Formats: sequence, C-alpha cells, structure tokens
Amino acid sequence: MRWFGPEDPVSLGDIRQAGCEGVVSALHQLPVGAVWSREAIALRKSQIEAGNDRYSPLHWVVVESLPVHEAIKQGKAERDELIANYIQSLRNLASEGIFTVCYNFMPVLDWSRTNVAYPLASGATTLRFDWKDFAVFDLFLLKRPEALHEYPDAVQEELRLRYDQMTPDAVAQLTSTVLLGLPGSKEAFDLDTFQSLLDPYREIDESRFRENLYYFIRQVAPEAQALGINWCIHPDDPPRSLLGLPRVVSTEADLAAILEACDVPANGITFCTGSLGVRAENDLPEMVRKFASRIHFIHLRATQREKDPLNFQEAEHLQGDVPMYEVVKALVLEEERRHSSAARNARIPMRPDHGFLLLDDLNKTTYPGYSAIGRLKGLAELRGLEMGIRKFLNR
Repeated sequence: MRWFGPEDPVSLGDIRQAGCEGVVSALHQLPVGAVWSREAIALRKSQIEAGNDRYSPLHWVVVESLPVHEAIKQGKAERDELIANYIQSLRNLASEGIFTVCYNFMPVLDWSRTNVAYPLASGATTLRFDWKDFAVFDLFLLKRPEALHEYPDAVQEELRLRYDQMTPDAVAQLTSTVLLGLPGSKEAFDLDTFQSLLDPYREIDESRFRENLYYFIRQVAPEAQALGINWCIHPDDPPRSLLGLPRVVSTEADLAAILEACDVPANGITFCTGSLGVRAENDLPEMVRKFASRIHFIHLRATQREKDPLNFQEAEHLQGDVPMYEVVKALVLEEERRHSSAARNARIPMRPDHGFLLLDDLNKTTYPGYSAIGRLKGLAELRGLEMGIRKFLNR
C-alpha cells in the first residue's frame, strides 16, 4: 500500500495488518528538484522497517513518486542541472536498496477530480470527475483567457447557467478540489497564482512537450539501467488534455513511443488500469500483453465512465469499465514467464488504488482515495481474484 509518511492517518501498523509486505512511499517533504540524500532515504527506510524484529516485516519496495521539475517538462535551460539532481537521487535510492521508481510527466497538475467525496447509493463515497464542473472552474473561477475560444458558445451558455446555480460552498469546494497539490502534499495551489503556472505552456504544443519528455527519458533511462533500477512512467489521470495543457501518456501509441524513445529494459511503465481505463479505446488486456516485459509497477483500480463518457468515477475494484479478470490474468502469465526465465524482477509490485470512503473512514480525515478500509476491501478482492486465476492456470 501507499504510505505518505509519519503524518499519514493510515499507519504502517494498518498496512502491516492488511497483509502487505511492501510499502510504496516517497519523500514528499522535499521540494521538487532537490536531490534525495542517502540520509533522508535511509531515515524513511528505517521508519518503514521499524518493528520488523517484532512483527511481520515491511520494506520500502517502490518510490512513488520521484517528481519531475516543471523546468524539465518545459525544456528550460536549467533542465540539465535538474536532470543531474534527478539522476543523483536515483543513485542514492539504489545505494539504499530501492530499485523501483515511479514518476509522471503531467504538466502543472497531478491527477485531477472535481469531487473527492461523491456519494454512492451504498452510503460510501468515491472520487469523481465531471468535465462540465471542471469547465466551470476553467471559465468562471480561473478565467483562463484561452478557455473562451475552446468551448463552443452553446456550451458556455450551459456552463454559465450551471455556475450561476452553484452555492458559495459549492464554488469553494470545486476550487479546492481542482487545486489539490501532489498526493501526500499539504500544499494546494493558489487560485491567484495558478494561471502563472499555466502561462509557460502557451508556447509548448503537444509535439514539443513530447520531445521534452523523450529528452528526459534519454538522459535518465540509461543511468537507471546501469543502476539496476526499474524506472516507470505513470499514465495521465485523466488521460486527456486539461486547461489546454498537453498530456502525452494516455494511449497505447503514447506508451509505445515512450518505450521506443530509449529502448532499454529500465525504461518502463507503471500500468495504472484506472487511468488508462478512462479511455474506451484503450484495450487494457492487450496492452498488458504488448508491454508485458516493460511493466515494472501495477496500480489496480477500476473507473466507470458515465452516460457522458467524458465523466467518470472510481468504481468497485472488480467492477467498472476495467476488465479486471483479463488484466490480472495477463499479469499473472507475465509473472510466471519471468519466474520460468529466472528474471531478476519476477515479482511485479502491485498496489490497490483509490479506495472508497466507507465504514469508520467516513468520519476520518485521509488523503483523497487513500482510506484504509476502502483500499483494504479492494486489496482483498484483488487477492482473491489473483488466487483464483493462479489455481485455475496451475490446476
């Protein structure tokens, strides 16, 4: 399971009791672009492993994420210095025995939702994205200048009516939700300065942004390969452009191009079924089969597209639009192939992602999507599915 550090409401004891062996964590307290020192890494590692002499052992297995500085994404002059810092962090992680590192290349925003407590018929709550609510934020709260030219007049009239009917509390809630910072961070973006973060991308189209990503990969992937690190990019979430920003890790073709940008085994994928599953054209089981040897980390969660397919919500882990049985079967077959060939990375780390808020967690404050009980429910379902598949294949 993912653990955000000592202030995470979900404790390491909770994670241990869930039956987990590995922890997914990061040094969220450090500014983006700073070198992760061996001392800081060792401290986090010791925090995770404290109690291993008394209880079932836990180990820091995956870094999620080692974030990428905006200057690298924008291709600024200082990117080479920042890339050097990034590589030094990888070296320090390898020196401390951590060999799976997840990152993303989404500009400005990380994952985006418009409601982090959307009520379900069961009484639980989930995460939801409504493109019209997001457009209301874009047009009437952020007031991004280019937005006036990106939405048809009829759509703008509909959105204006929606905005006029929102209460002050609803406006405040939508604003704070869209402006959430990186997962694990207490910092949210400020509406007054948010536009300034978007401004540099006016000059960066999708083609240039792709080249900035490939440049980064070509500098870092060979170093990761030499270090024995499995370095894996996370897909865009949601997998389409927002606020006029380019997003280039959303489709099968995007992933193929990323792997081809530097064709070494270390340059791999964090296969997130929820992010990729939002787009109906993404055939997830086929993508697992196609990219199997380059999948270094797995996020298993399900998303459900709504009547308007641009809207979606987090679904039960075995429900929604993700064909979870076929996906897990393909992943199990890849693990068995790796075991049979004695591959070094035969076990692919997996975590359940974005659990519902339910039971006691409804009355607690947790990071959106990272409640204890909701993720435990998803983990139990996924474990049962995996066990059934393995027993069926080996009967």
